[in-house]
Amino acid sequence: MNSPITRSGFARFITAASVLVGASTPAGAAGKAHRVGFHIDVNDPAVMNLLLGNFTNLMEYYAGAGDTAQVEIVAYGPGLHILRDDTSPVKERLTALKTRFPSVVYSACHNTMMGMEKTEGHPIVIVPEARVVPAGVVRLVELQEQGYVYIKP
Repeated sequence: MNSPITRSGFARFITAASVLVGASTPAGAAGKAHRVGFHIDVNDPAVMNLLLGNFTNLMEYYAGAGDTAQVEIVAYGPGLHILRDDTSPVKERLTALKTRFPSVVYSACHNTMMGMEKTEGHPIVIVPEARVVPAGVVRLVELQEQGYVYIKP
């Protein structure tokens, strides 16, 4: 019987596949540099925490394997709330992760910010660890064109 793949089932599959791939890497192999772009476009604390958990697991795994990772987290649409100073349910976690992994880049979509400002009638302030990019979707395209792997939790 065919059954739909659940998010948790998929996560277990990816974890198992990562272990198998890691096990096949020759001992003493030179560290590899990885580039990863995470995408969030939903205002859902569970998805935000899943993304940050995925990010943490990725960084810890590659560090343990002697590899490096350059990661950018791009937020637009309702997902911008992850980076909003006034509404982010994970603001403290963002700060802690930036301290632990200083190379991570948090990118907030300017187009979304302008739309929210128009709707809400006040300036949208993002967390100090984040930067503003002109368009989140364009930033994701740029990252993929630069060889970044795309992940959307």
